[in-house]
Formats: sequence, C-alpha cells, structure tokens
Amino acid sequence: MPIEGEYEPSAWDWVREQIEAYERSDGREAGTFADTGLPVVVITTRGNKSGKVRKMALMRVEHDGEYALVASVGGMPKNPVWYNNLKADPNVVIQDGADRFEAVVREAEGEERSTWWKRAVAAYPDYEVYQQATTRVIPVFVASRR
Repeated sequence: MPIEGEYEPSAWDWVREQIEAYERSDGREAGTFADTGLPVVVITTRGNKSGKVRKMALMRVEHDGEYALVASVGGMPKNPVWYNNLKADPNVVIQDGADRFEAVVREAEGEERSTWWKRAVAAYPDYEVYQQATTRVIPVFVASRR
C-alpha cells in the first residue's frame, strides 16, 4: 500500500527542489546527482519519530529489479536519519523515472552485502571514498518490489 500522510519536505533547499522537479517530470528533470550525470531514484519512507512522509534522492543502484539503498551520507561518522526510518518500517515507495512501485527493504549482511556493495561502487565509485572516510561499515539495504 502507498505511504500516505503528511509530507514533510527536506529542510535542505537543494534536496527539496530536486525531489519536486524529479517527481513533477517523472525523472526527466533533476534525475542525476549534482554534476556527476549519474542517475538517482527517489525513495519515500515514513519518519520513525514523526510518522510523516519523507523523501530523498539516492544513487540508482539496480540489479534484476532490486535496488540498493546505500546509507553513506558522504562517509560521515553516523548513519543518515533515514537509516532509522527503514529499520523501523521497511516499507518504501521507489520512483525510478516514471516507474513508481512499492517495495520492502532488508539490510544486507555478509556475502549479500559484499555483492551489493560492489554493485554500488560500480554505479558510484565515491562510495569507496566514503567508506574509507569513516570507521562505520556503511549499511546497504536491498529493496524488492512487493
């Protein structure tokens, strides 16, 4: 079922503006990360504390219809806030261009994480730089269509 409720846009202007443009244009606008030219997808979650609908753009890492959601936050010492949202409620909506679908996520571990991590680094090599910048193991979630 879709994630319904009050939407709370990001406090960061550039994130809010990218989400709005991406959704409005089915990904034809604002469909890449900054000036990299690399594609993104939009993930909709429910805030684990507020209960509000939250959205963020993440690098597009897709394989056989599943998607990796990499909680890198640029190699910062702590996981991004959305990590806690996914741990509390694994139900998400993914928008990949014009394709919107419901998915359920699981945190990848062991060999599965290693496989998805390689795919993520192939899609966005800076993930490796981010991992080297932090002592935490960057979490990787796998999203599967419902």
